[in-house]
Amino acid sequence: MKQLIIIRHGKSTWDLQVRDYDRVLTQRGIDDAHLIGKALRKIDLIPDAIWSSTAARALQTAIIVTEYVDYNFKNLKLKRDLYTFDSNDLLKIIATCDDNLNSLIIFSHNHGITDLVNQLGSTKFDNVPTSGVVAIDFDSNSWSALLKGTTKFHLFPKQIK
Repeated sequence: MKQLIIIRHGKSTWDLQVRDYDRVLTQRGIDDAHLIGKALRKIDLIPDAIWSSTAARALQTAIIVTEYVDYNFKNLKLKRDLYTFDSNDLLKIIATCDDNLNSLIIFSHNHGITDLVNQLGSTKFDNVPTSGVVAIDFDSNSWSALLKGTTKFHLFPKQIK
């Protein structure tokens, strides 16, 4: 059994004259990341691994959320390849996860995230919003052999505000 928890980065600013990769969270993005982190703590989530895109907004979100889950921050893995907007790229990265690990959280970007959760999960979403979380369970022993799974839960900031 594998569980994949997919988290979209928090709301980021377009106001600064920086590359897309360097865009940072807005105050709303920071607040929503804390809100999601607190909600994940309440469900007693204990991930085996957490991977984050190295883009500023995803990394900031990962740092905030990781404060709330039972995970040693020094084990957070930064993966530049998670700076993608393509679900197939995300699948290739997930497939590299060690099969000894059963739960993986990734922080990445849309449209890849929405496409991925719709491809793999049992619940369809028009859009995974910023700071949105979707958890999918798989009846599989291998990350490289994931087929259709069951959407276990989703948390969107608007649901819990």
